[in-house]
Amino acid sequence: MRLVLVGPPGAGKGTQAGVIAERLGIPAISTGDIFRANIKGGTPLGQEAKSYIDAGKLVPDEVTNRMIADRLSQDDAKNGFLLDGYPRNSEQAEHLDKILSEDGLAVDTVLELQVPEDLLVSRITGRRTSSKTGKIYHLEFNPPPADEVEHLTQRSDDTEEVVRDRLAVYRDETAPIIDFYAKQGKLKSIDAVGELDEVTKRALDSLQSA
Repeated sequence: MRLVLVGPPGAGKGTQAGVIAERLGIPAISTGDIFRANIKGGTPLGQEAKSYIDAGKLVPDEVTNRMIADRLSQDDAKNGFLLDGYPRNSEQAEHLDKILSEDGLAVDTVLELQVPEDLLVSRITGRRTSSKTGKIYHLEFNPPPADEVEHLTQRSDDTEEVVRDRLAVYRDETAPIIDFYAKQGKLKSIDAVGELDEVTKRALDSLQSA
């Protein structure tokens, strides 16, 4: 199965990607992992991407597209994959279709994780990290023990203002790919609120009916 996983920040996409891919016996491929692997390995693509990152610029779609094409050509992705974080916009979605069509392939299903915006904000802004142990807590869903409270820190990008800005960017740039794949009849949307196992079961049940 060739699967694309989409969802807003805080929807649990990264966690579900790994679990679903393992259940399906396919690799979970994230753009973050691809970037890190190429940069760490010093590949030409990695060096090109790093030059943009070091300059504080966004890596252009053209570079990202080439990294994705290279990753999908590897042996472990021949019989299927789960893409997490790509495509991020309609242009990338069109390019992915082009990459796959050159080998007579196509995306089978696009799985959208749906979570109400206020819950997304609560999930992200409530995260805290212990400067002493490195453990991650949540003030509401996974409260820290009393002896950790004084050591808790919040990431600068986990404030409500920043989170709502990120969600606005998601709506503007990434959400249109949902319409792109819906028109192809490939979109499956599930409620991603609940325990990890519950959401995974909904996802797998949805894929079985695809």
